[in-house]
Amino acid sequence: MSKKGLLLVNLGTPDSPDPDDVKVYLKEFLSDTNVIQMPKFLWQPILRGKILPKRAPESAKRYQKIWREDGSPLMVYTKKQTEQIQELKPDWIVRYAMTYRQPNIAETLAEMRLSGAEDIIVLPLFPQYSVTSTQSVIDQVHQTDHTIKIIKSFYNDDAYLDLLANIIREAWNNNNYDRLIMSYHGIPQSYVRHGDPYVDHCTETTQGVLERIGPLTRDNTTQVFQSRFGPTKWVQPYLSDTLLSLPQQGVKRVLFATPAFVADCLETLEEIQIENHDLFQQAGGEVFDVVKPFNDHINFSHYIVSLANKHFD
Repeated sequence: MSKKGLLLVNLGTPDSPDPDDVKVYLKEFLSDTNVIQMPKFLWQPILRGKILPKRAPESAKRYQKIWREDGSPLMVYTKKQTEQIQELKPDWIVRYAMTYRQPNIAETLAEMRLSGAEDIIVLPLFPQYSVTSTQSVIDQVHQTDHTIKIIKSFYNDDAYLDLLANIIREAWNNNNYDRLIMSYHGIPQSYVRHGDPYVDHCTETTQGVLERIGPLTRDNTTQVFQSRFGPTKWVQPYLSDTLLSLPQQGVKRVLFATPAFVADCLETLEEIQIENHDLFQQAGGEVFDVVKPFNDHINFSHYIVSLANKHFD
């Protein structure tokens, strides 16, 4: 008897925080032509000769700060989300994979087929579509099977926005904040010029949250972008520049939300909660609180079930 299958896909993680494993992960990630849109013959010598020897040891130190006994936070929470959904829908075949490293998308889809899944939906766990993230999942899935349905985004889904607004509202009401910072992973400005809709999706996400939380307005909410890489211009405003300037404007009590991430990872734990927390305090900031991503919140797993159900035949 044929079964429904749901494959969750997140970005990926090194096998361990060891510099050699981090180097393998970064090499795969930064060799993706959706991520670095340069001709390979130009980029690969730079990547192998300059970027990886310097960046791998630096990234390994950052991963070591957040690594858990049970592994990478991103892997841990993606597994938990998968397990929760499988419990909610025992008649489905629910699996997870990563765009880079393990578990591999093609291998996991093959295993799902062997287990009896015929009607398969793939959900990239990126609410906002970008060529640099979602498109790489689509490309890998289509190399395996062009007939598999893929949910390309869910940033404007009312149920998603309700869920996101609920966790932000709960945190906002717990303290007397000056500002909500909505921080999204950045992409190069040139990608937007070439048609990537990601920034529009981020702005619509922010607007959807503001419409749902009365006390929040454009006056006390700031949208920023983080995780710049390389010398080219990325979409602005930059998170770091914003955090340095806010205390000078009298904004010293901030609440952070990271709507591009549905699970804690290097960007939310090390970049936000350690690196940028310290930056804000050094600039004169006083309160720096963070709204956790959905992680293993059961309401998120219920939402994923309802989202997938809409797309099954």
